[in-house]
Amino acid sequence: MHPMVKPALRRGWRDLNTVQFGMTPAHALTLGPMDTATGSFLDLLNGTRGLELLREEGRRMDLPDGHVDGLVRRLSRAGLLDDARGGGPAADALREKKDVLDRLRPDLASLSLTTAEPGEAIRRLAARRSQRVQVRGAGRVGAVLASLLAGAGVGEVEVRDGGRVEPWDVAPGGHPAQAVGDRRDESARRALRQAAPDRPPRRAEVPPPSDDGDPGFSLVVLAPRDDVAVHAPDPSHAEPLMLSGTPHLYAGVVEGTGVVGPLVLPGETGCAGCLHEHRADRDPTWPRLIAQWRSGRQRQVRPCDLTLATTVAGLAAAHALAFLDGQVPSSTGARWEVSLPALHWHARPVWAHSACPCGAAERGKGEHPSEDGASHETMAVQRPSAQCREAAAERPAGTWRAHV
Repeated sequence: MHPMVKPALRRGWRDLNTVQFGMTPAHALTLGPMDTATGSFLDLLNGTRGLELLREEGRRMDLPDGHVDGLVRRLSRAGLLDDARGGGPAADALREKKDVLDRLRPDLASLSLTTAEPGEAIRRLAARRSQRVQVRGAGRVGAVLASLLAGAGVGEVEVRDGGRVEPWDVAPGGHPAQAVGDRRDESARRALRQAAPDRPPRRAEVPPPSDDGDPGFSLVVLAPRDDVAVHAPDPSHAEPLMLSGTPHLYAGVVEGTGVVGPLVLPGETGCAGCLHEHRADRDPTWPRLIAQWRSGRQRQVRPCDLTLATTVAGLAAAHALAFLDGQVPSSTGARWEVSLPALHWHARPVWAHSACPCGAAERGKGEHPSEDGASHETMAVQRPSAQCREAAAERPAGTWRAHV
């Protein structure tokens, strides 16, 4: 182990005996009492020395025997310590790609804030390179979202969409102006290749994409350009994903509202079918409205504010990365919504419904849906079981398997 105080946390002395690591309430910690010699020794914890060399340095500074090991343990328990050579073989391979790692250093520093185990941050960053994500939809939201995932180190991002790039598809980070008239999927792939810090791995054994749920995908993001599909996702479109146990996340813009979620863990959390059933329970006219919206004449250009679309793409990418890194983001079983012009984010739970064949209701007995009023505050969201959270943290590039 080569201990290193996490460089992502700024350090400052609150008084002569107490040091504070970090500035924001979400991550700041204080450590004390700490004498001047120990405070000076912190500068040596920069990842260039192993424990034996650190002990020698401690003796030269007249620190008591065992003091260095005790300090390292304290810092490690507090989640303030990283290992400059930790993370395993995949992390070592990433370190050898200096140009790639330099592109990802801000992401690595950010991951160090949310991990406690030394070496865990780079292990997770390296693990992203083996993940496969599919983004369905390459409009203002989907194309930018795909580029963000590729830029954050996800090894293989596949984009699916039809048609050709229109002038209103152009967005910074997505389709460039010169791509107008090109195929949407090809233009999006060029954009994400430019965003990616490394070439995706070769996967000759992976079959070409199809409409079926591919169990090789760690996550599928549904980012339709159609505003009705954003507001009321068709459960039939996700049936192959549900059958294959593939986690999927919804995102998009409908009129002046941006939507992120739900993140669906098949058999565990509320899905598009559950969302439809609950809406039909609350509003008997809902199925009639949906039928009209889906079959009605479509406008040539749907409202999709550029900054709102970019905001949705960024938040959806952050939720996707959190899931890929083994966390359970707040979009799990919930839809985050934000509307122009006030831009107040709020979450609407997507409860499992007993009439939906997804089976999630069996795991959520005792939970009750809320009204879908526009002014409701953020509510607690049903979480997957501890057993499934552990499965997510250890999940290889593959499918989510619910424990039933």
